[in-house]
Amino acid sequence: MAVLWRDANASFFHNSQNRFFRSHLPMSRRIATGIDIGTYQVKMVVVEEIVDKNGARQLHIIGTGLAESKGLRHGYIVNKEEVAVSILKAKQQAESIARVPIRSAFLAVGGISLDEARATGSTVISRADQEITALDLDKAAKVAREVAAPGFLNRHVLHSIPLEYRVDGVKTLGDPLGMKGVRLEVDYLYVTCIAQHEDMLTKAVEDANIEIIDRMASPLAGSYVLLDSEQKMKGCVLANIGAETVSIVVYDESIPVSIKVFPMGSSHITDDIALGFRISLEEAERVKVGRLSGQMYPRKKIDDLVTTRLIAMFTLIDKHLKSLGRRGPLPAGIIISGGGAGIGSISDIAKGSLKLPARLAEFRLSSDTKIHDATWAVSYGLALWGLTGDTTAPERNLWAVIKKFFQQFLP
Repeated sequence: MAVLWRDANASFFHNSQNRFFRSHLPMSRRIATGIDIGTYQVKMVVVEEIVDKNGARQLHIIGTGLAESKGLRHGYIVNKEEVAVSILKAKQQAESIARVPIRSAFLAVGGISLDEARATGSTVISRADQEITALDLDKAAKVAREVAAPGFLNRHVLHSIPLEYRVDGVKTLGDPLGMKGVRLEVDYLYVTCIAQHEDMLTKAVEDANIEIIDRMASPLAGSYVLLDSEQKMKGCVLANIGAETVSIVVYDESIPVSIKVFPMGSSHITDDIALGFRISLEEAERVKVGRLSGQMYPRKKIDDLVTTRLIAMFTLIDKHLKSLGRRGPLPAGIIISGGGAGIGSISDIAKGSLKLPARLAEFRLSSDTKIHDATWAVSYGLALWGLTGDTTAPERNLWAVIKKFFQQFLP
């Protein structure tokens, strides 16, 4: 069965084939680049697959690019020309380090443009012997898409994720292909973004002479690097504290069951400190990160301002988790990443607000790599996705890679 995990209007195998064979020319080197365009920074990571003399395949980061973002607000482009200049600067830096030209890349789509929708599709089993076939799955997927379609006005579907299959009202534990029944139902999660926003992002990247091969929601891209398989299976929420937004992806039984972005970030803490002490934003930023304290800026008042805003952030997350109607807790808790992850006692505040285990994300990379913190997770995850179709050790067979990657989203 071909699982349409990206835009349901596109052909999965066609796009995957393009991704693998158009992005790694010349064929003597297999290289992929991930681009993460944030409100404050543009990050690029260039990854190469290297095969040693024994045939073992390893992934190496061969280049990175970092530039200050200009022309964005809450992840939206307000000045495409400025954004293109920022991308070009990051590109030139990455090319200088990697010593290869960057002509194509995989793009993260984030910001408050991201949203989700849900729908259920159902169909009567078509075969006389009541055996479920790929045709039945496709019919149910089409019905779900049609049900959700009114909510897609001015939006583009980035990912279509099957959450649960039911045969004659009974949940199946795995792929229902080959099972027998009268009626098949499928619950779908659609991850969408504003079409105009995605178009402007694409044009800005293309203006920097980079072809976009494929796109992924940034919370998902980061999750492939920052979460392990056990955390995803047990159930967890990965929260990225950005400058102007908090983005989350919720996993349960290895499936991403929700992706959400909230219009609040670490810059709001800076604003609170500036207002609380009546100081400039620049000075408030230094106070926030601990560079200034003392008699003029009492530690207790700083902590109170930071704690109040963080509680507000985690209250939004808690409210969303409750709205999902989940039947149980998330044993693996909340994992916190992003530029705002190191602010104050954020893990303790998250633990108290959500009543869940909480910890900072770990970025497991070798000591000789060119990136060292979780703020690079999105661009790195994109490069891995583009290069191998997975975020674990690459496999030798292309179609085995594709099948393995998309099987992880089957209930």
